[in-house]
Amino acid sequence: MAKKILIVDDEAHIRMLIEQTLEELEDEGVDFLTAENGEQALEIIQAENPQLVYLDVMMPKLNGMEVCRRVKKELNMNNVFIVLLTAKGQELDRLKGQEVGADVYMTKPFDPEVILAKAREVLDL
Repeated sequence: MAKKILIVDDEAHIRMLIEQTLEELEDEGVDFLTAENGEQALEIIQAENPQLVYLDVMMPKLNGMEVCRRVKKELNMNNVFIVLLTAKGQELDRLKGQEVGADVYMTKPFDPEVILAKAREVLDL
């Protein structure tokens, strides 16, 4: 079964940046999926069951916190590893991320090496 990473951000250049950061994983059989809002993300997560999701917090339709809460708390999809990506770095925001079930909370701008290392760790590559 192919390993899948879902990249969710309402800004196309951020999605592209993350995808470029992870592109070497394609050679190791990883498929990339993208979504530009929370509703799309939720649909893709339910249909494709990605192992890893890089999820922006501030997005239209459904924000990342709500997507994470639904995936982890309502759908009980604990096999989906969710990394929340946000410009909000305050402790209160981090705690809210933990409350909704995020596995990791990263602030923007993020270090591409950290994004790649986390993907390798989660996907066991």
